[in-house]
Formats: sequence, C-alpha cells, structure tokens
Amino acid sequence: MTDTTLLSSWVRRFLLEYLVSERNLARNTQRSYRDTLCLLLPFAARQAKKKPDRLTVTDLSAEIIRGFLQHLEDSRRCGPATRNQRLAGIHSLAQFIGLHSPEHLEWCGQIRLIPSKRAPRSLITYLEKPEIDALLDAPDKSSEQGRRDHAILLYLYNTGARADEAAQTKIGDVDIAHSEARNHPLVLIRGKGNKLRRCPLWPQTTKELVPLISGRKLEEHVFLNRCARPITRFGIHTLVERYVQKASVQMPSLAGKRISPHTIRHTTATHLLRAGVDINTIRAWLGHVSLNTTNIYAEVDMEMKARALALCEVKDSISKRRWKDDPDVMKFLKTL
Repeated sequence: MTDTTLLSSWVRRFLLEYLVSERNLARNTQRSYRDTLCLLLPFAARQAKKKPDRLTVTDLSAEIIRGFLQHLEDSRRCGPATRNQRLAGIHSLAQFIGLHSPEHLEWCGQIRLIPSKRAPRSLITYLEKPEIDALLDAPDKSSEQGRRDHAILLYLYNTGARADEAAQTKIGDVDIAHSEARNHPLVLIRGKGNKLRRCPLWPQTTKELVPLISGRKLEEHVFLNRCARPITRFGIHTLVERYVQKASVQMPSLAGKRISPHTIRHTTATHLLRAGVDINTIRAWLGHVSLNTTNIYAEVDMEMKARALALCEVKDSISKRRWKDDPDVMKFLKTL
C-alpha cells in the first residue's frame, strides 16, 4: 500500500495522473511544473536534512516554501513573474493532494494562502506594418531554403500561431481545397492542451505552402529543416532571430526590439484589431481560452490611440491661475 504521508508518491501521481490524464495540460506546462519540483525538492530536503525520497507532505511547510521563493529571487536572480509561475505549480500540487487526502486539507490551505508577488505587467512588443514587411522580405526567395523560411514567417504572421504550433503543423491539417460554401483555404492548428482551432489562410500564404506540401504524405510535417526532418520550435526561434538581424539593416527600428515568434503572434493580433476585426474573432483566431487574455491587445491599441490624441491636442492659449491661488477653491476644500 502506498504511504500517503510521503511526498514522492504524490509527486508521481500529480505529474502522471493529474497533469496528463485529468487536465491534459500542454507539454510545456507539464515541463514547467516538473522543473519547479526539480528545484523545490532538493531545497526542502536540505532544510529537513532528509533525502528527497523521504520527504513527507508536511515537511513541505509554508515556511519552507516561502524560503524557496526567496531563494529563487536571491540566488537564482528570478523575477516576480518566474517566482509566481513556480508558486502556481506548488499551489496546484497542494490542491491535488488536498482533494485526494482529507488529512492534508489544513496543510493544503496553508500552502495556498501563500500569495503571489505583484509583478509589473510587461509591455507587449509588436511590429508596425513596415517592420513586419521588412522581416518578410528578408529571406532570399531565389533559393529553396529562402522560400521555405519566407513561408514560415508568412505562416506565423497569417495564423498568429505559436512557434510549437507552427512546428507541429502537418500536411493533413492544411485544407487548400475550395468549395462553394467556403472561399478560403483553412489550416487546423493544435494549440495548448491539444485544443483545436481553424484559421483561414491568405492567398499568398496558400501560394507559398503549395510547393512545400505537394507530393508528400498527409502525416508529414509541413515545415522541415535542412536535414529534411521536422523543424522544431527552437529552429523557428533561431530562424526569426536570424532574419530580424538581417532586416535590421534596412529597418533599424527592429534592432531596438526584442523579437521572437511570439512577437509575430502579438503583431497579428494588433493588426487584426486595427483592421476592425472584433475581439471575439481575434480570441478564436489566436486560440485564447479567456477573452481577458485577448483584451490585452485592445488596451495596447487604446494606449496607441491616446498617444496619437495627445499629439493632436489643441492647447488652450489662455493662461490660467494656479488652483491654490483661487480663494473659491480653497474655501470649498475647507468645507469638506
């Protein structure tokens, strides 16, 4: 019989049973939780003077976890966002144990009361239309590799796909056939948690994809690397960085931005919003579960409009007295 007091048995069930079977979380999320535990367990073992396999659930006290979070910031130089990400994984583990082990409910409550640290919201980086055009023009389309690279960049911009989603796209997911009921070719994208969404393809994107998939099997990946093997998300990251550097010669503003495949995803959302596409359509386009996530782009666009309005603002040429010199105002304030 499994010893329910040992933390190791719960860790195995959490990673294999809960994250995979019950939640069906994305592989990257599973790895993030695993990495959190790879850091946490040795730290807790040192504090408890035990081997990681002999740690009990209660050895992982709220005090130990607070010390671990401080260790992340002090020793590993992690920012608030990374700290909060690690804490979210610990909260999830505690909730899982509490649901399946009533004797640990009090412990679970103590762990879940550990608050996240307020972190400044990072600004979304996106490309203006001339910048994305410069990036798309960077590959040498006279070569086979250049045409493939251009197709990848165009596909990212068209679909707003994450790097891993683009890497995992298979030929069978691309539906180029036309019908009377549908005027646009489509691609089926497998998002986080294996959630599926369909995205329309522009005529130019379709034109670039046809030579890449013609005569190949449906189960093969669309985008291949130089060795004719499926490209990875890391390969796509490297590809984007390489062409950003090349395009920066003609478009110097690119050099001042930190650009990745996710930046192109942000660019897609921002440009769709500016084109008048409603926020719910953009949410479905990007595969967001919550509309709150997509609303970030609306806030970004609103900030841009506010800056433009400030530039056009007509200044009042009539000089005004300082408010503190106005006796009526001061009299009013004293009556409050």
